[in-house]
Amino acid sequence: MGGPVRVLHVVVNMNRGGAETLIMNLYRNMDLEKVQFDFLTCKEGVFDQEIINMGGKVHRISYVTEVGHSGYIRELKEFFKKHPEYTIVHSHMDKMSGLVLNAAAKADIPVRIAHSHNTSSEGGIASKVYKWYAGNHITSSATHLYACSEAAANWLFRNKSKMATILNNGIEADKFRFSKENRHAIRESLGIEKDALILGHVGRFAYQKNHSYLLNIFEGVKHRIPNAYLLLAGDGPLKEKVMAKSSELYLDKNVKFLGIREDIDALLQAFDMFIFPSIHEGLPVTLIEAQGAGLPCVISDNITKEVDLGMGLVHSISLQNKGLWINKISNLAKNLPLRESNEDVLLQKGFDIRKTADITQTAYLSFGEKVI
Repeated sequence: MGGPVRVLHVVVNMNRGGAETLIMNLYRNMDLEKVQFDFLTCKEGVFDQEIINMGGKVHRISYVTEVGHSGYIRELKEFFKKHPEYTIVHSHMDKMSGLVLNAAAKADIPVRIAHSHNTSSEGGIASKVYKWYAGNHITSSATHLYACSEAAANWLFRNKSKMATILNNGIEADKFRFSKENRHAIRESLGIEKDALILGHVGRFAYQKNHSYLLNIFEGVKHRIPNAYLLLAGDGPLKEKVMAKSSELYLDKNVKFLGIREDIDALLQAFDMFIFPSIHEGLPVTLIEAQGAGLPCVISDNITKEVDLGMGLVHSISLQNKGLWINKISNLAKNLPLRESNEDVLLQKGFDIRKTADITQTAYLSFGEKVI
């Protein structure tokens, strides 16, 4: 057989979300002579050019919100009919994977992987009802189930969750090793003094990430620690609303909106703490990265305990009590830990991307052999 096994990953777009970051981390650590990634997307993404440079293909169809249910199903059907070369489809669309994999099953694609990266659906009531309907097709259409955590498996696969493979959200651990040089360079570039307290957050500006609550917390912290800053990396539909709230709270000078960054590994060095009050999550890659960088992480107790790698860095707090968040952050700020290299712990716990990539590549090659 000529050439590598080609795996079709299905996503909305290849932007810097948690699932997409994991996919790219895996892709960069594949032996491309053995396994190549292609992508079926609905919108342009920041990783598209890198994918093409690595020999991958980026296909595009319309999203369901643009063409409706029947239009979306029709485009999926037409795509799989036009591309019989794909024998492995790996869908990262959470409940929407049901529609993708059902279409793939009807096209007789032998390996159909559903991958859960979350623990709840986004959107209003109508959207959630539709996603519930789509999700009902998952366990009947998928041949393999993957999840980033047990909580994510329980949510998407329900009574079949025990059959899921838990694939750790591995990172390139060496890139997140603490660097004083990066710390000073980032702070200097942002005009922030060396001894200021920097709270940081990396995430899409969407309901799930709870930026409004984060601003409320920061307002309380700043009353106690005047030279505190909040750095927000990311983009998304609620960004302007969050910026407006920052102005309303007179926090403009101390809250910095950094946009989409390609240097998250360096940016984390400038932070003193990582604040993550999400309403729901699967197992966030950003929290693995933050622990890899030796950062104390103050997080919502809605996030699975599996995210805590046992380094003494994770502090889980209920969203019901804003005062507890403010107290915890203020107290941690008085006695920040020495930043240590945590590569050995990440490797031991199975969160080094090389290990995750090796497991994934072996699985793809095994699937590929079975369908020849």
